[in-house]
Amino acid sequence: MSDVTDKDITVVHLMRHGEVANPDGILYGRLPGYHLSDLGRRMADRVAEHLSGRDVTHVVASPLERAQETAEPIAKAHGLGLATDERLIEADNIFQGKTFGVGDGALRKPGNWKHLVNPFRPSWGEPYVDQVVRMMSALSAAKDKARGHEAVVVSHQLPIWIVRSYVERRRLWHDPRRRQCTLASLTTFTYQGDRIVSVGYTEPARDLVPAHLLAGAKPVKGQDKAFGA
Repeated sequence: MSDVTDKDITVVHLMRHGEVANPDGILYGRLPGYHLSDLGRRMADRVAEHLSGRDVTHVVASPLERAQETAEPIAKAHGLGLATDERLIEADNIFQGKTFGVGDGALRKPGNWKHLVNPFRPSWGEPYVDQVVRMMSALSAAKDKARGHEAVVVSHQLPIWIVRSYVERRRLWHDPRRRQCTLASLTTFTYQGDRIVSVGYTEPARDLVPAHLLAGAKPVKGQDKAFGA
């Protein structure tokens, strides 16, 4: 007979924010001032509706505006305050503030080559291992706040994918086009006590996501810039 009780099971939904208003195609990274688009707000509302019947007792987000705005309707739907955790912030990137994506010639600019020498660390930004450490710590803190219930944690694509890859024992370096972490998606970690026992993935707002931004979609010139996530 199992000794596991409901109090031993905690569910942490790690959510990527919704679409951002970014008409100039800037890799915004950690820059302030980038807010959800109207579509992004619809995505956030959709996920809030999706989670409305769940036992959510804690909602926390990255300090960046797009994450805060995504988390707000979820917290409101459950009558909760919104917490902020700096550990959930976007990964640092040397190309922040620039355009950098498919078809824009960024990889052909000699001035950028020195930043591209090591894709395993990576050399252009925050080390993957550092992202794992801070994200695992943030997830654990959310789990402790919601122990026996559920938490929603809003962050950004790269840190979400990296911590999931770590938990699922995949290599951390990867092809960004193959990340399974669509806008407003939920990567769900189930804890038994303090141990992660399963990882799930859902896309409650999939029908709102532009086709070229879905996980695994073929890049389209001018529509697949790595804006920051």
